[in-house]
This record gives sequence, structure tokens and C-alpha cells, in this order.
Amino acid sequence: MKKAFYSNGKLLLSGEYAILDGALGLAIPTSYGQSLHVTPTTSGILEWTSFDEDNTIWFTAQFDLADLKVISTSDEATSQTLTTLLLEANAQNPLLLTDSDGFQIETHLTFPKSWGLGTSSTLINNLAQWARVDAYQLLWNAFGGSGYDIACAQYNSPITYQLKNGVPQVEKIDFDPLFKESLYFVHLNEKQSSKEAIANYRKQQFDVSELVKNVSSITKKLIAAPTLAGFEVLMEEHEALLSKVLKLKPVKQRLFPDYFGTVKSLGAWGGDFVLATGDEKSLDYFKAKGYETVIPYSKMILQ
Repeated sequence: MKKAFYSNGKLLLSGEYAILDGALGLAIPTSYGQSLHVTPTTSGILEWTSFDEDNTIWFTAQFDLADLKVISTSDEATSQTLTTLLLEANAQNPLLLTDSDGFQIETHLTFPKSWGLGTSSTLINNLAQWARVDAYQLLWNAFGGSGYDIACAQYNSPITYQLKNGVPQVEKIDFDPLFKESLYFVHLNEKQSSKEAIANYRKQQFDVSELVKNVSSITKKLIAAPTLAGFEVLMEEHEALLSKVLKLKPVKQRLFPDYFGTVKSLGAWGGDFVLATGDEKSLDYFKAKGYETVIPYSKMILQ
């Protein structure tokens, strides 16, 4: 019997980097995500096809069902990543591949994979659903990371996320700011490697407990901020904190020094999306700078 699974994409509005060390982060599941479809076959192989948002195939592979060794692939690096995930899922549930004599699997993104909204996390959560294993363990055993993206994959409303003694604490929150029409997500036209960004963060010398305390405090205030002006002050505070730790210029200073609103990095600094405050003139400003993908908050968040 054919099975289908779906997971939401993710954006981390506060807590980037510090969330790894136990800071409270504010995260939103996005209206974009990824589905996974599993059809049993009698082929003796696991056949994998991945489609992007316009239904174009971007990856294919065939795996031997007995040992998950790659028979053929369109991309060696992607197939190795997928092998790691499949082996880990099978290790957690050794009955996974015994349900059928073969499988045809398709994944379908609803966003361009260059956006960084969770191509990997949505895949991991979908695989975990299919394999009936813990998605956090699948992530951590295969790749590492905070796990907030897995929480977004599973929840349909804004959340706070925090690691306490390595255990995810997820809380659904009522985050629906009155000024949401003044919030925009701007894509920086480049995909940032989370792995490299985290490695850079880990190299820095700073007071971890102080950063965790300050970021957690800002997160709580952001959620409760009654006005756009107050929200912007907190965005700037967060940027200044991380800028000092990472020894990197805030994104507004680096790319948008003449912008009339506030700009905050999200997730891994240097790529993917940023959060900007502004109005209808913002679209013209960013597009004139060469940033064509500007998505209003109300279109990005899962409704």
C-alpha cells in the first residue's frame, strides 16, 4: 500500500547558534515543506527520485535493498548523505525494509532547495515517520544540530524550542504580532552551510552561559513585543550580541547600510533568509539591490 508523509519547513527567528547551547529560540513552521511517498514494489531495490518545487527531477538513485549500497546515482554526495540516513533509520528499526521486496520512493519539495527552509530536516522527519523511529535521534545520530527544525517539521504553529540537558523542550505559542504586515523575509541569493557556520561558532571564545541567558531573554521579549519599534530594538540587540561572538558584521551593515528598516540574520549567518521590517517600499529596495525573493511574513508562516 502506498504511504505518504509531509513535513513543514522552518525558520528560526531568534536563538541562532546559541540554541545549540540551551538558549530559548523562537521558530516558525513555514507554509512550504516537503512530502515523501513510498510505494512497495517487487524489484529487489530501493528506487529514489527527488522532485523540486516545479516538479523537475533533481536527484535519482537506486540502492540494493539488502545492504543499501548505491547501485546508481545522479549525484554521489547526495546519495552518500541519503545512505547515511537510510542506514541509521534501518538501525533504529531493523524491520523497516522487510515490509516489501522493493520500494519506489519520491520526495516533492514545495520550495526551491536553495532557500534553506529545511530540505534536510523535512526529509529526516518524513523518513522517521515512515520508519516509525524518533526523528531527533535520526538527526543527531546522522548529522547533529539543535533539532529545532525537526520540531518545526512536526508543529503547525509558532513554537519556542530549547534543549535542556540534551532533551528538546517544545512549546506552542501564540505569536501573531499586530505589526506582522511590516515583516518580510528576504533571501540572500546564497545557501549557507549550517555545518560550517556551526564550526565557526564553536571556534569562538566567549561566555556561553551569558550568551544563552541574554538570547533567551531577548526571545521572550520578542514574543511579547507590543509594537514594531520595540520589536526592532530587540532585533538589533540580538544582532549585536551574535556579531560580537562570531566576529562578523551584522547583515545590515554588510549588505543594506542605507535601508530604512531593521534587518536581522536568521539561522546560519551569511546566507538563506533574513528578517526585515518595512513597508511596500521594501520590495522595491531589495529588488533594486538584486534580491528578488521577498516574502511577506503572512505568506511564509503556516496558517
